[in-house]
Amino acid sequence: MKYYAIKKGRKPGIYTNWPEAKKQIDGFSGAVYKGFTTEDAARDFIEGQKKQPAISDDAVLVFTDGGSRNTGNVAGGHVKNNDKAAWAYLIQDHGQRYSDSKGEFGATNNKMELTALIQSLQRLISLGKQGTEIAVISDSKYLINAITQGWLNGWKNRNWKKADGSIPANVELWQQLDQLLPKFNKLQITWTKGHAENEGNNLVDQLLNETMDKM
Repeated sequence: MKYYAIKKGRKPGIYTNWPEAKKQIDGFSGAVYKGFTTEDAARDFIEGQKKQPAISDDAVLVFTDGGSRNTGNVAGGHVKNNDKAAWAYLIQDHGQRYSDSKGEFGATNNKMELTALIQSLQRLISLGKQGTEIAVISDSKYLINAITQGWLNGWKNRNWKKADGSIPANVELWQQLDQLLPKFNKLQITWTKGHAENEGNNLVDQLLNETMDKM
């Protein structure tokens, strides 16, 4: 299936029917559009990279990360049953620090990113932080885009299916996350570049790698 992303046209949006998409751009001055093979890529094109809001000094900082070691795999190859994977989170609450990390064999990087966020939110609930300003910082665009660009709500509204009728990967975890997110009144999710200057992100990366080293 092909996805046609109309960024500027009569009715911007994602179309799976070219004649319908063509109607939105024919004769429209300055039309911006592009075809993609996945809905996620089409949505990325439309949304672009929005400027992220500044993080409040009062916010509790939450760093999450996931990783998988696809040893011996070709690029894009499937994770093998004996490949090591792990997730980790770090919560920094004005001098107090809470962290956790666990490993799993045969899990994808995306599954671990998702699990790290779920585990951190559950820990925040146990600490009674639902009404506190929370800033979650992750290097996973898969995770952030699904939440901030409406993919998660779209899947839910289609009875947990993508626009092409397929079931999203890790759907049970997405359903679990969908139950957790509304429990927080002031939750902000932002992206950081992985393996860069962000100390918290580097710490969770170190934590999950230590977990995989012990497996």
